[in-house]
Amino acid sequence: MPELRLGPVLRYTDDSCATVWVETSRPCTVQVRCSDGAGGTAPTFQVAGHHYALVTVTGLRPDGSPSYEVFLDDAPVWPLPDSRFPPSVIRAPGAGDAVRVTFGSCRWAAPPADGTDPVGPDALDTLATRLAADPGARRPDVLLLLGDQVYADETSENTRRWLAGRRDLDQPPGSQVTDYEEYCHLYHESWLDPEIRWLLSTVPSFMIFDDHDIVDDWNTSASWLADMRATDWWQERLLSGLMSYWVHQHLGNLSPAELAADPAYAAVRAAQDGTDALRDLATRADADPTAVRFSYRRDFSRVRVVMVDSRAARVLDEDRRSMLAPSEADWLREQVLSDPGSYDHLLLGTSLPWLLPHLVHDTENWDAALCAGERGARWARFGEYLRRRADLEHWAAFPRSFASLAALIAETGTAPDAPASVCVLSGDVHHGYLARASWPTDGPGTPVVQLTCSPVHNSVPLSMRIGFRFGWSAPARLLGRLLARHGRCERPPVTWRKQGGPWFGNQLMTLTLRGRAAHLRLELTTPEAELRTAHETTLTRG
Repeated sequence: MPELRLGPVLRYTDDSCATVWVETSRPCTVQVRCSDGAGGTAPTFQVAGHHYALVTVTGLRPDGSPSYEVFLDDAPVWPLPDSRFPPSVIRAPGAGDAVRVTFGSCRWAAPPADGTDPVGPDALDTLATRLAADPGARRPDVLLLLGDQVYADETSENTRRWLAGRRDLDQPPGSQVTDYEEYCHLYHESWLDPEIRWLLSTVPSFMIFDDHDIVDDWNTSASWLADMRATDWWQERLLSGLMSYWVHQHLGNLSPAELAADPAYAAVRAAQDGTDALRDLATRADADPTAVRFSYRRDFSRVRVVMVDSRAARVLDEDRRSMLAPSEADWLREQVLSDPGSYDHLLLGTSLPWLLPHLVHDTENWDAALCAGERGARWARFGEYLRRRADLEHWAAFPRSFASLAALIAETGTAPDAPASVCVLSGDVHHGYLARASWPTDGPGTPVVQLTCSPVHNSVPLSMRIGFRFGWSAPARLLGRLLARHGRCERPPVTWRKQGGPWFGNQLMTLTLRGRAAHLRLELTTPEAELRTAHETTLTRG
């Protein structure tokens, strides 16, 4: 008899259909049955000995919120027997009078319930506990998870013990994961957490990777990549990481229509064993940043979300270095500017912040100039060393890409049918802040804000906390200008000021978008495993 190994995870939803992802113990037929008669069925597909299904649920009503059950070969497997959680439901984002978007990034798997948590309560666990205690409470319409859903390079003590039973951890890459099976273990460790499992079953989620989903500082530079490819473990690690990401995260980001048109999805499903077909996709993605698109767009009522791949889509050659390959930049422009007037709020999801503390921005910009040879070969070698040691690989480290994104946002905000707000949603830097952008001349009338929320469940050393606080200060801005002058850097086309933060600790941000009004709330976890509002502000009044 087949068993439910992982899931269900509620992914894409609209006013008539949804997708539900599961992993099972063996091949079977998966069925989702809703309390209002809606439902769907799908056979499992196989990858590397694991069995998955993505069920398209049809027949949903626009304003409905039916509970659902999952069956494997007609045997009920969800809800779990004696579950302490309310029934899982399917509700389309924007079905009410507002769209509530909760987002964050950087989540280490929470330890077992009887274990000690070295980084404090998990913000998603805490959210799930609050919602389960009050089924009638206002809940997010959608979760946006902005990177580092798993940590392939920073494994838990339990995972290290499991890895030691498979191979010699004294051989590179040590206690980091190496293959598809080990990646699957990370997802099980993270998503089998009871609170997370229930939360993901009942709140639609959309995801994008960041570096730790593969390895810290993934795709920092061309020389970094050359060094990684010279090892005997990197290729398998990268391909396995991309394959597991495609299965566990990417598929659920796609609509049923996009899935139907996806040749890779068709090939994997058609094969008795889809491993080779999926490995071919990962190999092409590794060889060419334009071969596979991991970016995507979703519209929730009059809210447009464009999730941008700021890792795998990079061009790393120093003479044409770019955060986004040209075709990816063209795609982004098309998604943002198409159907003008059809959305009131634009949310740009990028795992890496566009606007950083000023000193950090100027340091990355200066370092990029050094690496490009602006101060000669010796400075270029120092710049590459510093880039790797200090993780200088955000948008500011790709100056042309930073300016191009600024220009695209300005064009969006000055159009006749401009949205009421443009919000850049990011994580990565293990603290939260709100910064508002402005343009010296011909800037958009639309408010433009950088909203950074990280971590969901992680930590940051005291030295970095002090550095991030200092990075926003007036002395830091002076130091940054001196570095920019040394690097002969052009002034950025946009200026920005911090309007909230920095906030440290496990956290979530929620945007409530009603008509042309936008409201932001930041919540931090407390030692008592509760979410406390640390900041609220109105971004636009409509």
